[in-house]
Amino acid sequence: MSGTLNKVMLIGHLGDAVKMHYFEGGGCIGRFPLATNETYVNKQSNERVNNTEWHNIVVRNKGAEICEKYLSKGDKVYIEGRIKTRKWQDDKGVDRFSTEIQCQDFTFLSTKNESTNGAAPTQATPSAKPNQDIVSEPSADDNDDLPF
Repeated sequence: MSGTLNKVMLIGHLGDAVKMHYFEGGGCIGRFPLATNETYVNKQSNERVNNTEWHNIVVRNKGAEICEKYLSKGDKVYIEGRIKTRKWQDDKGVDRFSTEIQCQDFTFLSTKNESTNGAAPTQATPSAKPNQDIVSEPSADDNDDLPF
C-alpha cells in the first residue's frame, strides 16, 4: 500500500476548561486536556487496575469557539483528528517535544447542561454549528390498522 493514514478517535473526559488563544485576523485556537481510561484485571493479583492516559487536544476557529461555549471540565466528548508532534526550544536551549491531537470533528456525549436536561448528544464539526436533534410528531393521518 502506497498511502498512509494518520487518524485518531478518542472518547474521554475533559481535564480542564477549553483555553482559547485569539490571533490577529480573526482566527483562534482552543486547547484542552482529554483523559481516556483503561481498566483491566491483573491476572496474577486479581486486582482491578485503572490507567489514565492524557491527550492534548487542539481545536481551531469555529470549532474552538463551540467547544469553549459548550464544554467544561468533566464533560464527555468524542474527538476525531490526527496526531501532530511539535518541536521547540525552551529558554535554556533544550529541544522539547509535544504530541497533540489536531481535532477535525467532535461530538458532545455529555455536558453538564445536557445531563440535567436529559438532552441527546450533540455532534459538530469544527466548521459548523452543533446539530440540533429534530423530532417530528406523528400526524393524525398516521392511523394504521395494525393489531399492535
